[in-house]
Amino acid sequence: MYEGDGRWIAVDEYFSGKLARSDDALTDALAANAEAGLPPHDVSPLQGKFLALLAKLLKAGRILEIGTLGGYSTIWMARALGPGGRLISLEVSEDCAAVARRNVDRAGVGEKVEIITGPALESLARLHASGAGPFDLVFIDADKPNNPAYFQWAMKLARPGALIIGDNVVRDGAVVDAASADARVQGVRAFTDLLAAEAGVFSTALQTVGQKGWDGMTISLVEG
Repeated sequence: MYEGDGRWIAVDEYFSGKLARSDDALTDALAANAEAGLPPHDVSPLQGKFLALLAKLLKAGRILEIGTLGGYSTIWMARALGPGGRLISLEVSEDCAAVARRNVDRAGVGEKVEIITGPALESLARLHASGAGPFDLVFIDADKPNNPAYFQWAMKLARPGALIIGDNVVRDGAVVDAASADARVQGVRAFTDLLAAEAGVFSTALQTVGQKGWDGMTISLVEG
């Protein structure tokens, strides 16, 4: 039904080389992440460019990222912000946050990025209580069992017309297994059920193949 990983990677590399070329800051970020022992869970270059494209389409001034890791996707999105734009990124790991901070500073977008450490659900509650936002783009890319709760907070923090992106939702096709014992799969399924039931969003899902294997993302437009 589909070609093997080698073809997927070759196609990704072809389009990345034409449309999402890396630069020293992005290359150095990935190298720093690997040197620090971070898992290779960053978005691909094409996915990073896609997030940046969405931010530009929205003319985003405020972006919320749930799950920083080493800041690779953070750099892509921060570069797409207009003058005075801000990106808040939530990361549970102090070690990951430290690597990410060095990466975004090296990329020249440090003044646009605030990295908040600690459990994301606690950080989201504090952001809401403080009146942060509204956000134009929310990127959910953290622990999947909490995706339903992250989406509920995203709805409270996003403006009408915002986009909410949920990453890593296909999981090599495991998402279709209702009996899965994997809490990540069940988290994605519960998240998808919320998207389907929520009248205030217009949602779809896209499968992706390439450097990151077989996966995908949800895209939801906040309508009110």
